Amino acid sequence: MPLSEIRKLGDPLLYKVSRVVKQGEIETLRPLILKMHRLILEFRKKYGAGRAIAAPQAGELKRIICLNVGEPQVLINVEIYDESDEMIEIWDDCMSFPELLVKVKRHKTCKVKFHDMNWKEHAWELKDDLSELLQHEYDHLNGILATQKAISVKHFKWRKNK
Repeated sequence: MPLSEIRKLGDPLLYKVSRVVKQGEIETLRPLILKMHRLILEFRKKYGAGRAIAAPQAGELKRIICLNVGEPQVLINVEIYDESDEMIEIWDDCMSFPELLVKVKRHKTCKVKFHDMNWKEHAWELKDDLSELLQHEYDHLNGILATQKAISVKHFKWRKNK
């Protein structure tokens, strides 16, 4: 799976809001989900990073996030709520601009709810790195990139290659 299939910074599709997934669509979306999981692994192999990808980055405006932190997971129609007032500053990276880091502020904790591939609803309480990761991917579903959330115009830097 070539990494060129990941939509890059400046692609108009990345700035659009994704559509809700209906339960009856799950089977037709399996090829997209498999592609997303393969892209995470390919990105990780090349860059030594990469834990999640949102469907718009793979070319589909659907509210799907594929996550691989220990094991592959699919989060459908993700909603974030109960974000903490406490913020953390991080150097955010993104598969859509792999050589660029952007310093952003994210909520230290949040709660998410979503459906899995069997349409079972889940609710998670997240903190620190998983909280910021899901916020980053959730932004993708809403057409928002980390570059738009930079703390200032001075908070960009190049990633050091391995």
